[in-house]
Amino acid sequence: MTATRTDTAPVELDAVLADLQDRLAGVARLGVAFSGGVDSSLLLALAVRALGADQVVALLGVSPSLAVDERVAAHEVARGIGVGVVEVTTHEGERPEYQANGPDRCFFCKDELFSRIDDEVVATHRLDAVAYGENADDARRPDRPGSRAATTHAVLRPLADLALTKADVRRLARDLGLAVADKPAAPCLASRIPHHEPVTPEKLRQVDQAESALRALGLTDLRVRHHGDVARVELLAEDLPRAVVDPLRGAVQAAVRAAGFRFVALDLGGIQSGAFTLPLVTR
Repeated sequence: MTATRTDTAPVELDAVLADLQDRLAGVARLGVAFSGGVDSSLLLALAVRALGADQVVALLGVSPSLAVDERVAAHEVARGIGVGVVEVTTHEGERPEYQANGPDRCFFCKDELFSRIDDEVVATHRLDAVAYGENADDARRPDRPGSRAATTHAVLRPLADLALTKADVRRLARDLGLAVADKPAAPCLASRIPHHEPVTPEKLRQVDQAESALRALGLTDLRVRHHGDVARVELLAEDLPRAVVDPLRGAVQAAVRAAGFRFVALDLGGIQSGAFTLPLVTR
């Protein structure tokens, strides 16, 4: 059960480490489902301090839904923490339920990852437990069906259990000097496809290529939503004015069209977390 914070005082790193060590009592070797984002990176760094670097394994799920840039960055982050990465190939794209892309798509993705870890990794690396980086804010959101898969597979969620919010996670990551402390969220590429529109490798490739090209233009936090021939681009509010003026306007258009889209639309609403899922799971 997720703990409840009773005060708003900043969390202290030493206290968090002490609590984590208590919660990991009996766990000698821990696998961390790792993406390179701030949540799983903090969990990995805390686990290293609690158990030792040689007792922690970073487990990176690799499939077409993982952006190429994110895969490379994850290895760099883990290297900085002092832990090697074990790549776990997942095949969620072959599951009809995942392809159907309902609001519960994340469940089948996480279920695939945790199933592969169970089958192929735990025995090889002599793991006593596996954990992932759900935080307390995630645990309260209705658009996170992947947490059900964690429960099914008995995967630990120490950040949520310690009642660490996203703000707490970023603060602790800064305290530890993690390079990703202020990294924007980077959901899987399938989150760019409207629900009930099939997830295909080609659509994922288009989104990955378009987003990578836009980041190369200096647009750091963004989403490219896939609407058939139309790419709906979400940017930070401060990036919107310059994105509609040349030379950036033309560069954005060319970059997205090169990924296979015919039309490029700029969403004036900016970045919208859970844009496709939240309307379907809330009233």
